[in-house]
Amino acid sequence: MDEAEFLRGRVYGADHDDAGPRPGRAYAQLVGGPLDGLLLDVTDRPEHDLREVALTTEIGRYGPGGRALYGRRGADGRRFDWRGDAPAAD
Repeated sequence: MDEAEFLRGRVYGADHDDAGPRPGRAYAQLVGGPLDGLLLDVTDRPEHDLREVALTTEIGRYGPGGRALYGRRGADGRRFDWRGDAPAAD
């Protein structure tokens, strides 16, 4: 199994031992970029926080501490498309 296949169905930021989706939680799929296929837990996040998200990643263009930028796909709150990468926040 390659790394991309391994990450599919896993929740961004979850512990490796318990990385699957949990019942009663709401998730959006990350599409494209370094976090492609991961699920983002959007439960209890305010609507205005879900237009765009900057997620810390070790595997993006800027390496450890860099951020992968994702934006909601139109009115579809279940998918976030990759917009690019950004360096670590100061």
